[in-house]
Amino acid sequence: MSLNPTHNISSKRTGLILVIVLITSINYGQTTTYNQFWNEIQFNRTINEKWSAELNLGAVYSSTESSSNIFQQNIQRSARVWGHYYFSPRWKFSSFIAYNYNKDVPEIGQFKSPEVRFALQGIYYFHKTGYTLSTRMRMELRHMRNEDGDYDNVLRYRQQIKYIQPINSKVLREGVVYAIASDELFFKSGTKVTGLSFFDRNRLNLGAGYLFSDDIQIEATYSNEYLPRDKENQIVNAASLTVTFNNLFKNLNKKVHHKNEASSED
Repeated sequence: MSLNPTHNISSKRTGLILVIVLITSINYGQTTTYNQFWNEIQFNRTINEKWSAELNLGAVYSSTESSSNIFQQNIQRSARVWGHYYFSPRWKFSSFIAYNYNKDVPEIGQFKSPEVRFALQGIYYFHKTGYTLSTRMRMELRHMRNEDGDYDNVLRYRQQIKYIQPINSKVLREGVVYAIASDELFFKSGTKVTGLSFFDRNRLNLGAGYLFSDDIQIEATYSNEYLPRDKENQIVNAASLTVTFNNLFKNLNKKVHHKNEASSED
């Protein structure tokens, strides 16, 4: 089968034009940069071989236009409850409901915007020797208050690709340090509270994690977000810290039970 040279040249030119337009829009639009700190504690509980539950508690701190202090304002507090279903070794399906207390979030505006969020998510894993590659698809419904005190419904789709590389082992286990790299694209419906642009943002994450045990791990990452907005574009540079506990209360109950048994035998 022969290839059409004219078609190839046309495709390359079209791709080059799109890249130039994207670079131009990023570099020459009016842009404000914020520095932030994101932290989250995750509690996971195994129910059976197919199901697990998860609770996330988080907070976000941010600089402002007048202060570069990363902890200048506590702009968000959040709580999120998950249900996970492990369909196969490659597919994991999840859903969550969350409450976000947004206050002075730069991307929304300088006002209080409580938000209830519901999401459906699927993750596909490419199992490889020596590293893990996955792609995540998530659809979110955000019910949030706008500046007029009314509530808007925002639909947002997120597509992520993530790479995890163990450093001092071939597999993830106790005592292993691992590197993380991911990129995620966000697309949304247009509303007053989040703006009218269809492309919501791009989020790049780079960092590392450490497994203290099979049940406790910590991750520290750097995130860079580019957010095109109606009035001005935004760039967010964020330091992120996540601590995860698996079956925390179940393991504590086991330890207490074993301790009580040992005491009774004495």
